[in-house]
Amino acid sequence: MTTETAKPKAQGDWPTLLKDNSRTGGQGQHQAHSPERNVWQFRAGSAVRSAPVLDDGILYVASVNGALHAIDVVTGRSKWKFQAAGPVHSTPSLSENRILFGCDDGKVYAIDKQAGSKLWETPTGAEVWASPVVRGGVVFFGSADAHVYAIEATTGLTRWAQELGGRIYSTIYAAEQHLYLGCGDGKVYCLEAASGKILWSTLTGNGIDSSPAQAGDLLLIGSEDFWFYAINSTTGEVRWKYETGLGIASSPAVSGDLAVIGSKDGYLYALETQTGRLRWKTVVGEVVTAPPVIGDGVVCVQAGGTFALDNTTGRVVWRAALAGAVQSVPVLAGDTIYLASLSGEVYALR
Repeated sequence: MTTETAKPKAQGDWPTLLKDNSRTGGQGQHQAHSPERNVWQFRAGSAVRSAPVLDDGILYVASVNGALHAIDVVTGRSKWKFQAAGPVHSTPSLSENRILFGCDDGKVYAIDKQAGSKLWETPTGAEVWASPVVRGGVVFFGSADAHVYAIEATTGLTRWAQELGGRIYSTIYAAEQHLYLGCGDGKVYCLEAASGKILWSTLTGNGIDSSPAQAGDLLLIGSEDFWFYAINSTTGEVRWKYETGLGIASSPAVSGDLAVIGSKDGYLYALETQTGRLRWKTVVGEVVTAPPVIGDGVVCVQAGGTFALDNTTGRVVWRAALAGAVQSVPVLAGDTIYLASLSGEVYALR
């Protein structure tokens, strides 16, 4: 599978949760200095449980009351707001002129990111908490109705739908020809991207809400059975696994030979991708369910506050008491950090 990930991605591709394996939202790896002041603060009107995404000076934030906000990062003021028909737990994705997200009303929406107007919507049979991903002009996502969908990015028309064995909250990793995801039936699946055909599945000991990352020929994913798995992406064979103290809902972030994952035991774990050897583990909260983001020399995570850890030693470099949103992810962008909170506040810190 290494040949798949080595190929250059098209302009509109957003193949995984927060676009890349480091979970940077396409920002690249920036340093994260200890924030000293609040540049601006925006009230979203209700809790934010998904991660914000940043593009061309606009921060897109979806809140639980169903509102998608476009915030000007210079002023901290709303550029536009789109109101969906149900709560939103899905982290948005960006593709060309579109912003895509799932909703508890069972639909995935495509919104014009300049105007804030709806381009299309496509229905499923239950809530969509996963993040839609885009590869080669096709949008892929799973729904709690136990189906994976492939949708035309320009029209919203369905190409195919494939039923799996349980609800799907895991965001797909879309490689060139294959899709990888976890499922509520406890299995990790590999599907053929063109048809949705199931190529292999690997059983774990409990349901999977974690979203996979890829490192070379390995697929990395956590399970509620307490274990973090490295699976051969071609065969589905488990290469290694590492046991944490509780279930894993967090999604791994990967950079180089380092994979970082949070567990509900409150620890952040850093493991070598090829061997599963523990580099370090650090307690950062009572539970860690948000994905970490890997910056330049640091790992940041939200867990009852925002933490920055040295990615070599795991030592806590700084902590901000803001932004306790347990599923959100900081956006590291140059000298500014953007945070969304469970109380509905969005902060720009510098």
